[in-house]
Amino acid sequence: MAIVFQRPHALRETQMHYCPGCTHGIVHRLIAEVIDELGVEGRTIGVSPVGCAYNNYLYFNCDMVQAAHGRAPAVATGIKRVHPDNVVFTYQGDGDLAAIGTAEIIHAANRGEKITTIFINNAIYGMTSGQMAPTTLVGQVTTTSPFGRKPELHGYPLNVCEMLSTLKGAVYVERVSMHDIKNIKNAKNAIKKAFKVQMAGLGFSIVEVLSSCPTNWGIDPVNALKWIEEKMIPQYPLGNFKGKDLEV
Repeated sequence: MAIVFQRPHALRETQMHYCPGCTHGIVHRLIAEVIDELGVEGRTIGVSPVGCAYNNYLYFNCDMVQAAHGRAPAVATGIKRVHPDNVVFTYQGDGDLAAIGTAEIIHAANRGEKITTIFINNAIYGMTSGQMAPTTLVGQVTTTSPFGRKPELHGYPLNVCEMLSTLKGAVYVERVSMHDIKNIKNAKNAIKKAFKVQMAGLGFSIVEVLSSCPTNWGIDPVNALKWIEEKMIPQYPLGNFKGKDLEV
């Protein structure tokens, strides 16, 4: 009997620590599948973040480096410049990338660094008990915005893809979602293309992934997926913002 589904080789056979219903694990699998299909496991280097996925070096079967909070693009830049033939990716949450790491991601993109960023947006700080993040929606209740995010006090949600797509060095920018099977498949295609853009030496690539956080949102996993679709996508529309027609 032919094997039609199995664990990707680039994903280690170990139990993940994520909360029930969290979609970090799905994104990990998609990245691992892409690494397998491109045949680059032996020359891939990932940069682990600060946040819920801080220990994803335990899950990927490739070289991994730990970066300080928000500094993954800087670390990845150094790695890529020293090892230009390697595939280098960062894996970052919204608190890591869009708060303390805002300057790092903007300047890495603007320089056109030949790295790939996987950006997990769940509209909240996950690991540190659910505080308001730069991506928290207007009106969203968090532990530090108990009456909901108010633009006059807290500013507006930060749309990272729209911002980075204006930079010349960013050549591939796409936003995808984990809320259903169709969009999970689209996410894999986007991640694969982002890696191919890097391998072709074209410049900076980023895939933003709308992801669920049932624990800190205070809802069950099924409704968390509905919340992505009904609440997050209106603020963070899915699609390609730059590089749709790149031939790679």
